[in-house]
Amino acid sequence: MSHFQIVVSVAALFILIFLSAFFSAAETGLMAINRYRLRHKAQLKKRSAILILKLLKRPDRVLGMILIGNNCANIIAASLTTLIVVNLFGEKAVILSTVILTLIILVLAEVAPKTLAALYPDKVSRIIAWPISLLLKMFYPIVWSLNMLSNGLLRLFGVKLTSQVTEPLTRDELRSVVYETSGRVSGQYQHMLIGILDLNKMTVDDVMVPSHEIVGIDLDLEWNEVLQQLAKSDHDWLPLYREDINQVTGILHLRELMHETLIGSDIDKAKLLMMLHEPYFIPSGTPLNIQLINFQSQRKRLALIVDEYGEVTGLVTLEDILEEIVGDFTTNVAEAGKVIEFQTDGSYLVDGSITVRELNRATKWKLPVKGPRTLNGLIVEHLQTIPRSGVCVRIEGHPMEIVEVEENTVKVARIFPMSE
Repeated sequence: MSHFQIVVSVAALFILIFLSAFFSAAETGLMAINRYRLRHKAQLKKRSAILILKLLKRPDRVLGMILIGNNCANIIAASLTTLIVVNLFGEKAVILSTVILTLIILVLAEVAPKTLAALYPDKVSRIIAWPISLLLKMFYPIVWSLNMLSNGLLRLFGVKLTSQVTEPLTRDELRSVVYETSGRVSGQYQHMLIGILDLNKMTVDDVMVPSHEIVGIDLDLEWNEVLQQLAKSDHDWLPLYREDINQVTGILHLRELMHETLIGSDIDKAKLLMMLHEPYFIPSGTPLNIQLINFQSQRKRLALIVDEYGEVTGLVTLEDILEEIVGDFTTNVAEAGKVIEFQTDGSYLVDGSITVRELNRATKWKLPVKGPRTLNGLIVEHLQTIPRSGVCVRIEGHPMEIVEVEENTVKVARIFPMSE
């Protein structure tokens, strides 16, 4: 070979190594790209995203084109290197040139470009999409023939070949995706998204107001007492019953009552009964996501929860469910007594009737929410006996001291942050 031919051959060798690196980066970049982000960009009419999405609908053809180009570049580079080395140094240097070329291909044409493509799949895919698309059209007969042979072989082994589609994410996978958005999505929005995903894990029993805490009005009281309770009420909706909540007569919307009062209408017990809405009962254990849909379809905002015996066990409102998604957005006067007081020694004085879920939300702790709903129930279940004042217990790493017991229930407990 002449000096000019050797120079041309060396230049061609560099071009072949570059092509091998190009195809290696194309393979990794296209396979590593985020399909959901790609679909979003395609919906925004991004031309490169539309093209990449089109290519990925038939990954067998794209991979076929890439592998044809990569292998041809590597094989021709190996043959050309052998030819150059034999002409310059003789046949004895062929083995050494093979080793050197292998290292060059591994580093420059395989590892480095694939690593780059894995780190920046979006940028790499945008660059290589147009050349790959053009090459696929130019060599389509060859690619089609190669795919027919490979797909036929796969069918012999029972592999079903379908167009590539993006698999739907499960709730747990979606939760992982949301957690990975830290820094890109505010903590508030992240909490809301997680709240929506967790609705199916919770039931109305987890957020209800227990029956003994339901604020209502006994219609058997004297009319003056009924009026006094109506005037003092801080709730928009009130259940009206006779004797106890299990004999509920209806639900009163206080705004309607206020409207009647403002227009000068005289209110008596008979007219009050005419203003009542029919009570809406739901079974215990209804998932929150189902009940949220039911509230919307039934156009209700409040429901009474009943057990298998028809006894009222609690009350749930639309706001209770929404607060599981967006957090507390109203001041619930009924919960005003359930305080969490921070102490100078780092502990917290906590009302025993507070729900474990509310306590976790306020303190960022992870006390178990499966089982008893309230702090009192959690302590009693752990001790398996009615506790006395001064008794201490450790639950999930949190030391707890029973400060006050009233009527066989924990009235106040002192809780310390998790200790080693």
